[in-house]
Amino acid sequence: MARRHILLLAAIALAAPGVPGRAQSPPADRPVAVVAELDGIIHPVSAEYLTETITHADTTGADVVVFVLRTPGGLLDSTRAIVSRMITSRAPVVVFVGPSGARAASAGFIITIAADVAVMAPGTHIGAAHPVSGSGQAMDETTAQKAASDTAAYARSLAQARGRNVPLAADAVLESRAFTDREALEASPPLVDFAARDVDDLLRQLDGRTIRRFDGRTTTVDTTNIEVVRIDMTRRQRFLSAIAHPQVAYLLLTLGALGLTIELWNPGAIVPGVVGGLSLLLAFFALQILPVNTTGLLLILFGIALLILELKVPSFGVLGIGGTVSLLVGSIMLTREIPGLPGLTASLTVVVPVALGLAGIFLFLGRLALKSQARRPTTGVEGMVGEEGRARTALAPDAPGQVDVHGETWRAYSRAPLPAGARVRVVEVNGLTLIVEPAPSI
Repeated sequence: MARRHILLLAAIALAAPGVPGRAQSPPADRPVAVVAELDGIIHPVSAEYLTETITHADTTGADVVVFVLRTPGGLLDSTRAIVSRMITSRAPVVVFVGPSGARAASAGFIITIAADVAVMAPGTHIGAAHPVSGSGQAMDETTAQKAASDTAAYARSLAQARGRNVPLAADAVLESRAFTDREALEASPPLVDFAARDVDDLLRQLDGRTIRRFDGRTTTVDTTNIEVVRIDMTRRQRFLSAIAHPQVAYLLLTLGALGLTIELWNPGAIVPGVVGGLSLLLAFFALQILPVNTTGLLLILFGIALLILELKVPSFGVLGIGGTVSLLVGSIMLTREIPGLPGLTASLTVVVPVALGLAGIFLFLGRLALKSQARRPTTGVEGMVGEEGRARTALAPDAPGQVDVHGETWRAYSRAPLPAGARVRVVEVNGLTLIVEPAPSI
């Protein structure tokens, strides 16, 4: 009983305030900044990466999201998807164009001015957001004007909602203007909020800043002793982003065409067909993302068709030369440089050797395949027909005998009486019996 009283008093003492030994409340969690870095083209894969980063920040209760942005531009649909997710983010979104020497051109400019906080590193620039055709071909004047007006209105609405310089945002679209970090900061009102050397410097300057969100709400960011959590692309996203590079897409396209052609020349090889099919599917995925010239793609297909015809139609090399030229010109046109989107092109140092090599392989392997198809069989039943040998015994239509063919002794019938030792030629194979006739004299 006394023991019970002692345990009860001890429990009451531990629960009482101010008594040593009481369980202390855990210290407040450190603020968290989620950082994602995008260095490349803005397309559906990069849009997925950035939007998933915001979702991660929302679900984990992060205090701020920082996008480190370096991009030559990209697709407007993907840009709109990123901006829409930035607007609905629970935590403020900061876009940092850095490090020094980086740029956020075209679609990157739209993302920068749409951020809750826009920051540039010294020696960076933004702008040149004039829209271009996704196919890489020139738009007619009316279509180009409509696209530019629509994009300019989008940029103006974002700049106005964020309290940034609306006329300069429109000029970046309509006049393809670009702005250095100093020009963006010294504009009135500015296009960006402040300059920072790196992410750590950005977070230090962000401490205590009151941020006005897109819906008009305000929030104050506390970055004291902040924990930085970096989010990288998943392996799948890195793989798909690598495929979306113009040079990789072109190599996959040519490898796919070559693999399927080899499979058609040599049915049953399996490996060339599987590799070619996978390569073509991956290339089509990349070509859906990249600005592709349709005429260039058609020229490549036309060139391959001419190279195949060269193998079957006597043209004294005309079809082969025409196919090679068509393949080369189409390859150069396929992902050509687009104004406002530098970097979205396959280098000539890759295109020219690959196109010429593909044409050479087509012609070389094609001729070998045709020669092998024209060569008479040497094995099996087909290989026996036409072979010559010598009669071991006398032969007659109604009296079978034996003949030596291919160093083997066979049971045989002759269509005409033949003496032993006569030269014979196989005309038919019936199971394990040969039908022979006299061999023509030389």
